[in-house]
Amino acid sequence: MLGKIVSLNISEKKGVRKKPVKEVLLKTQYGIEGDAHASSAWHRQVSLLALESIQKMRQKGLEVKPGDFAENITTEGIDLLSLPIGAQLTIGDGITVEVSQIGKECHTRCAIYYQAGDCVMPREGIFVRVLSGGIIREGDPIAVDP
Repeated sequence: MLGKIVSLNISEKKGVRKKPVKEVLLKTQYGIEGDAHASSAWHRQVSLLALESIQKMRQKGLEVKPGDFAENITTEGIDLLSLPIGAQLTIGDGITVEVSQIGKECHTRCAIYYQAGDCVMPREGIFVRVLSGGIIREGDPIAVDP
């Protein structure tokens, strides 16, 4: 399965829409440098959401774009929901991440829900740990490792 990175997004605080950037530094066992979710202390270091999921929300009439659901990496052309925990992905030039969680439980409605009217991230987002880091850029390929 081969897809591409359509947007890279970061924020200084959790629970808010993220701002798009052209490239990010993924740090091994940490996450994205400069992002609020990065931490070596937990398994949800980086979040991914498919553009196809965002398009579903647009079809419901919401005016949303990549980063609005607080995802770090917006992908296209890869079925994120079909990936099992432990699946590994290669991004760009040999950067490796491992699926650590699929979806998440939202105990309260976050700022994203109130801003966008719904939040697809708990249902269709995935989280990964960074196994080997490096710089990734918008447009880089992303592939499921065999």
